[in-house]
Amino acid sequence: MKNIITQFSRLFVGVLFIISGLIKLNDPVGFSYKLAEYFSEPVFNMPFLEPLALGLAIFLVILEVVLGVMLLVGYKAKTTIWALLLLIVFFTFLTFYSAYFDVVKDCGCFGDALHLTPWQSFTKDVVLLFFILILFINQRLIKPLFSTPKTNFAVYVSVVLCAFMAVWVLNHNPIKDFRPFKVGNNIEEGMKIPEGAPKSVVEMIFIYKVNGVNKEFTEKELGNIPAGAVFVDRKDKVITEGYVPPIHDFTMVKDDSDYKEELLKEPKLVIFVTYDLKLSEPAGMKKLEKVSEDAKAKGYKVIAMTASGPDEIAKAKKEYKLNVDFYFSDAIALKTIERSNPSIVILHKGTVVQKVHYNDVDDLKFSDTAYDL
Repeated sequence: MKNIITQFSRLFVGVLFIISGLIKLNDPVGFSYKLAEYFSEPVFNMPFLEPLALGLAIFLVILEVVLGVMLLVGYKAKTTIWALLLLIVFFTFLTFYSAYFDVVKDCGCFGDALHLTPWQSFTKDVVLLFFILILFINQRLIKPLFSTPKTNFAVYVSVVLCAFMAVWVLNHNPIKDFRPFKVGNNIEEGMKIPEGAPKSVVEMIFIYKVNGVNKEFTEKELGNIPAGAVFVDRKDKVITEGYVPPIHDFTMVKDDSDYKEELLKEPKLVIFVTYDLKLSEPAGMKKLEKVSEDAKAKGYKVIAMTASGPDEIAKAKKEYKLNVDFYFSDAIALKTIERSNPSIVILHKGTVVQKVHYNDVDDLKFSDTAYDL
């Protein structure tokens, strides 16, 4: 019985680590955004680690996949199980911290393929910790499946294939797109709230300075505010989270007006997406002028979207000779649309027809006529 439980734990942990790692390896840039969120001021306040987020993300997801393979084939069982134990303790701490302090809404454990609440993520890690402890106690029962050369070969191949996959998706697009802006999805449809969907329950909290100290009062307690108290601020506290549409923070703002309703009706629209012009890849930005000329020659309207300010926009337009209008949108929304900075997106009446990395502009297909979708 002990051996059956151990081998089941081995299979369960190994397969789950491989699946979880491959999903994140499919989109390491997206996972790096999640790590950067942990490093930010509201969470661990370690901003010096933010520039290292992508490198750490790639290392962690490759490690996750390779450890799963090592466990399944029985490669150096003691070292593998110790590494799994340390890794799951680290992840369990992160997910508990996120859930208890409500600072990170989604750990990114399964990328955009499966969104878990903070407490669901913590529960998942506790379950994994339980099975890894079984493996830790019964290490002697973890035997190699093959001869030593074959076992070593399986591990080395997994490392090489993971590294190749990481390089590929970084220089192109994720192999499988799980995001709400994937090809075939309509942006307007993604922003709709279904009839009868649960609504958020929000409590208004009023902050007053009382005797030099900020104190919070609920709406029901407003009658008990002491004389002389000075109003400071008001914030909304979410009691129960309602339905949140897949696309909920998408705007196309120019001159303080949101043009998304108008632009999402365009039959032939090309968008250059660059969430931060200061961080955009110069080699990619230099290709946009030619793309713009080719698209306009086919009757397309060409715009750009960014979260950068007017000075950065003016500088980019001059440096890269971009004769396009820039529209503002939230950086998180733009990062969700595409992972490369810049990237090119083609829309037909709000439906995503094509998305390409700046390395793949030669793959763009401009239609002479309207799309038949």
